Amino acid sequence: MHHVLRPIAFRLALVSPLRSLTITHHHLFFTKRTMASSARTYNDAIDALNSLQTPFAVIEARRKAGIRPDAHSVKEMRAYLARIGYSSQDLDRLNIVHVAGTKGKGSICAFVDSILTRHQRTHGIPKRIGLFTSPHLIAVRERIRIDSKPISEELFARYFFEVWDRLETSKLAKDEVELGSKPIYARYLTLMSYHVYLSEGVDVAIYETGIGGEYDATNVVDRPVASGISTLGIDHVFVLGDTVDKIAWHKAGIMKTGSPAITIEQVPSAAQVLKDRAVEKGVDLKILDVDSRLNGVKIRPDAVFQKKNATLAIALAETALKKLDPSFKPGTDSLSSEFVQGLEQVVWRGRCEVKEEDQAVWHLDGAHTVDSLKVAGRWFVEECVKKAKGGPKVLIFNQQGRSEAVDFLDGLCNTVKNADPEGTGFSHVIFCTNVTYATTGYKKDFVNHQYDPKDIENMTQQRVFAERWSTLDPSANVMLIPTIEEAINKARGLAHTTEGEQKVQALITGSLHLVGGALGILEKADAL
Repeated sequence: MHHVLRPIAFRLALVSPLRSLTITHHHLFFTKRTMASSARTYNDAIDALNSLQTPFAVIEARRKAGIRPDAHSVKEMRAYLARIGYSSQDLDRLNIVHVAGTKGKGSICAFVDSILTRHQRTHGIPKRIGLFTSPHLIAVRERIRIDSKPISEELFARYFFEVWDRLETSKLAKDEVELGSKPIYARYLTLMSYHVYLSEGVDVAIYETGIGGEYDATNVVDRPVASGISTLGIDHVFVLGDTVDKIAWHKAGIMKTGSPAITIEQVPSAAQVLKDRAVEKGVDLKILDVDSRLNGVKIRPDAVFQKKNATLAIALAETALKKLDPSFKPGTDSLSSEFVQGLEQVVWRGRCEVKEEDQAVWHLDGAHTVDSLKVAGRWFVEECVKKAKGGPKVLIFNQQGRSEAVDFLDGLCNTVKNADPEGTGFSHVIFCTNVTYATTGYKKDFVNHQYDPKDIENMTQQRVFAERWSTLDPSANVMLIPTIEEAINKARGLAHTTEGEQKVQALITGSLHLVGGALGILEKADAL
């Protein structure tokens, strides 16, 4: 039953009563003294990892005080690295390909991994390939991959607690961090990834930065094989700044003296900052146009932005292989079959992904910036136009904890209308939280303490989204639905309102957390 919410003065339905979504935050202590190492499971590791999340109240206090990551953040990571028995020099063995940027950095990392995997199959080099990315879609272990596969639950638990125990017992005094302390969630995973890859004999590792570059947890590598910077734009404004040139300064932080640095075409202000920082660091920065060798290569989606991503990935993979494989010679006029297959057969879930079922065609894309949402909107309409009997367009959207996200809706709404041959937009628009399931709430891997639980319970952000969309398109049926599972079921149910064999054409976008939760429900998968 639909309930009209008051006093909001627009057509807005709240589907199903909102449940209590508060997650109690416990600090957990899993040490050798309290639990035998062999008994500590993947779920134990995820519980312990979740205890390292920064609570919302602390984040808010830091934000209000203007506290941002700075040079001390990297010093802390180096101190923790020493505590678990490694130095930055040890990371040189990993031959790290380091990638930063606003848009496409995850796709670029996936392309590089895919290319190196094909070369490995043919030539036996590299021996083992690491891929470290964030966030995860379904399972935390997806962030740490070896030879394109997430490490197993058993390996994750073993290495997680090896790092945990080393940090608990280390007597190595470091001014930057207290004895027995541990880095926060994302930094812990970064630290753990180094331990995993060095222990497992990985000889090339592709690292995607988390936020920024200069002060990012991944920026403890001093001698990467190559640094790549993808297309820059506005994102993470509080941490990185509110202009592209400020953001470019942070991203350029991954460029290192003595290591090649590569980027693609940027807006002039960003390009100038990258050039200036390259000079400051004594780095030879290459700025690439779209690679002409991509002619005839089937890049998906077939769009300029993705060809730019592929161009950067090719250059990074070639740079890595020149060091790793003495017999490797890049193709001058065309790409080798390994490179073509790597680009054409890349698997990068949750980006421009289409899944079809009896009642609906799901289009999933983790776009979460104003520009990337416009791109996702155009891609969605192009996919819909291909289907002669396409039904009504449905949007499922969320982006939690970022007040500026409401301003992203204008571009998405207008892009979809303008791209559609008949000028029609979304018939139904659903705003939900990132809570996964209607009865059980979050899967452990999705628990996130960084957002205000009251805002999630009251759907505060979603109400703001709904009010904006109802202004943008008064004809749309705008709904608030508490969980991803219920949003998907509601969209499926809309198929019964269509005529004949028309399937609902649904776009799920706005957040990789949302897209990951949706894929978990649609595929009933434990990891991707």
